Amino acid sequence: MSKHLPILASCLATLLVGCSSGNDNTSEPAQSGYLETYRPQLSYTAAKNWLNDPNGLVYHDGEYHLFYQYNPNGNTWGDMSWGHAVSTDLLHWNELPVALTAEKDAGGKLTQMFFSGSVVVDTNNTSGLGSAGNPAMVAIYTSVYPQGKALANGQVLAPNAQAQSIAYSLDRGRTWKQYAANPVIPVPPAPFESEGQNFRDPKVFWYAPEQKWVMVAVASERHQALLFSSKNLRDWTYMSAFGPANAVGGIWECPDLFELPVDGDASKRKWVMNININPGSVAGGSGAHYFVGKFDGKQFVADANSVIDKKPPAGTVYQDFEAASFDATGWASTGDFAGKTPVAPAHGVADNQGSELLDTYRLGKDDAATGTLTSPAFTVTSKYINLMVGGGRHPRVPEAGDGTVPAGTLLFPGAGFEGPANATYADLGWTPTGDVVGQKVAAGSDADRQAAAGKLGAGVFNSLIGAGDVAKGSLTSPTFTISRAYINFLIGGGNHPYSSPNPTAVVLKVNGKVVRSANGADSELNWTNWDVREFAGQQAQIVIIDDNDGAWGHIVADVFEASDQPAKPVSHETTVNLLVNGQVVKSETGANAEALNWRNWNVDAYRGKSAQIQVVDKNTGGWGHILVDHIVFSDTAKEEANWLDYGADFYAAVTWNGIPDGKRIGLGWMSNWDYAGNTPTTPWRSAQTFAREFTLRTIGGQVRLVQQPVDNFSTLRDKALYSVQDRSLAAGVQKLDIAPAPGQALDIVAKIQPGSATGFGLKVRTGANGEETVIGYDAVAGAVYIDRSKSGDASFNASFAARHTAPLPLRTGTVELRIVVDTSSVMVFAGNEVVLTDQIFPQPSSTGVALFTVGGAATLKELTIWPLKSIWAKR
Repeated sequence: MSKHLPILASCLATLLVGCSSGNDNTSEPAQSGYLETYRPQLSYTAAKNWLNDPNGLVYHDGEYHLFYQYNPNGNTWGDMSWGHAVSTDLLHWNELPVALTAEKDAGGKLTQMFFSGSVVVDTNNTSGLGSAGNPAMVAIYTSVYPQGKALANGQVLAPNAQAQSIAYSLDRGRTWKQYAANPVIPVPPAPFESEGQNFRDPKVFWYAPEQKWVMVAVASERHQALLFSSKNLRDWTYMSAFGPANAVGGIWECPDLFELPVDGDASKRKWVMNININPGSVAGGSGAHYFVGKFDGKQFVADANSVIDKKPPAGTVYQDFEAASFDATGWASTGDFAGKTPVAPAHGVADNQGSELLDTYRLGKDDAATGTLTSPAFTVTSKYINLMVGGGRHPRVPEAGDGTVPAGTLLFPGAGFEGPANATYADLGWTPTGDVVGQKVAAGSDADRQAAAGKLGAGVFNSLIGAGDVAKGSLTSPTFTISRAYINFLIGGGNHPYSSPNPTAVVLKVNGKVVRSANGADSELNWTNWDVREFAGQQAQIVIIDDNDGAWGHIVADVFEASDQPAKPVSHETTVNLLVNGQVVKSETGANAEALNWRNWNVDAYRGKSAQIQVVDKNTGGWGHILVDHIVFSDTAKEEANWLDYGADFYAAVTWNGIPDGKRIGLGWMSNWDYAGNTPTTPWRSAQTFAREFTLRTIGGQVRLVQQPVDNFSTLRDKALYSVQDRSLAAGVQKLDIAPAPGQALDIVAKIQPGSATGFGLKVRTGANGEETVIGYDAVAGAVYIDRSKSGDASFNASFAARHTAPLPLRTGTVELRIVVDTSSVMVFAGNEVVLTDQIFPQPSSTGVALFTVGGAATLKELTIWPLKSIWAKR
């Protein structure tokens, strides 16, 4: 489980609060109609409150058990406990009382939290905790001790120590008792003794050849999976470690280890080691990757073709950044990078090639430095450009402007925060509350306030009052009439959306009701806009809210104007881009990590054309830098890892123990640590994906892990809304004449032959003002993608609106897609090879579906669209 304890250790007392509760929780979960906006209708969610990693997946006595990381006391991460639900069909779930509840002392301070782990059924009563007639369900989990713990043997665990413990149930998982001699593994084994705060997430299974239990856990910051064995689930022996390997741009978490037949042949079997990583996944933030190999009961060894080294691919090294200066190699530099040179890797930078690299943090003023570095023009002659990238995750924003603001008028005289010297916000017509009462209008450079970079004029609103982010309060504008199409304004500060428990946000109220909201991105001021055409002529107010005293717990705002055109944000990117004819055609950014990872661009479509590579750093905030090294022209794509899912929202993936027919079925947490705490849902936050079956399949000579929805998922289908075969698709967009109900979930099967088209696919959840989620195939690159850049609400995180891509070579002449559309997610199962999972937050009224073709005609061999029944329908 991603727990961020190394970062949060110094502020646990602030973050982890709530009501005291015991472990034997028998209260019923809160009820919900399960029909709220964005509530998934195909995937499990708790009735209310926060959840994350799935835990303890096990089949027992006719029930599939799903435990999960859960906060019983709120809608954000904290008070980590084990929630619990059961199902008889892997589709419909019944939420049960909390299984293991975070423990607190009499003063309300946390003494133990229950992090991720697994559950087994001790059929042979090896533990002695049950009996032959009533075997115990045994949970093996990570105990976290925020205040430390003194053990019976005199050993003292440090604050925030992570240790492995067990609990057991004799009533089909309804109540649980902790083992009296916990923890069963109090500290990591040698040579991992220093990893006591990063030792977690045990997955346990029965290894029949040696009649023993095997555990795989992680030393998360060492990027290693640790293997243990036990005869009784109580006494454990360290056996071996696996890693580091492949993706190491973030911490390793939630491992899984299991065996599967290859291509359905029971005589050919391989083992799979699944590792989740945060950050550093293929789509940014958290994700999952895997290895295929052998396990002999003691050690896992990955197959050679499952391990991807960091060596450059075969090809021509275009730039290795080993020169005396950028100018000497013909690279043009601007801004703070003018006249600078490549640098040796700083402390923390990892996996670079050679002795020097491009690091914009060290080219000027640390993260405050900005500028560009642009290569000489070259002719594209290879299929791929491979390059190593690290540093901050600030993607390119294609719709960004140059800072020019459309003509507009202030919403009311004080909306620009300009006034006489020493004027207060109240003097300008605003109504303040809390710590804002009596405050003078900020100049943006006051000694006790953060400089409000990007403000217009002398005044600005800045809630960073006094020492730190402790101030709270609000400003409410006078009433005004909406008279033009857009409201444009500058906003900065913390990324705490209005939907979160403690927002730093700006909201628009129309007739007393909140209809629009915006927030900062842990950043300086930038332009944003609201389309308010639907409210023309109505009375409105602006409210600026600061209800947060944590990190980035402030908001900055300036210049609220009415305009006929939307203001475009100014780019704050840290990117490396490929320019063809002066236009950006490919772009990469870092992963908020100092480890460099290989990225590749398929440039086959640009062979023979003149191109340039440009490194751009326009960011002066946290992680406001980019690392680049070793640019290689090659006919081979350099991959980083074997990704389990190429979307942004599949993490903590784990599989069930004990499924009778031997199938390997699992699921993952459908969110991403980049924005999980800020998604616009209430009274719940986050979902698990629906269950998937995992199999091993030989593809292109390599054994790969593939996934499909479980077989009975198709029982949710109702009568088809649309079905067609063998239809020619001309270039353009074709809207389908179907009318799903608002929020209707869909199961779409499409088989398309490219013909002369360079791209094609479907648009789903289309609606007013261009809202759409695009599922496409790039025939030139041989890749499938989800583009959610216009999918709906993305205000809660600057990187959410993005395109995520998976490699999918055209092997048979037909692209086969299965697309599952839920109220707030899209999953794409492509060619029985790759999967992409992305959350989306469209308007419920955005129900349209369309086909599109680019660059020529394609043939639609088959398209069937089924509406799906809600898994909550019988509630």
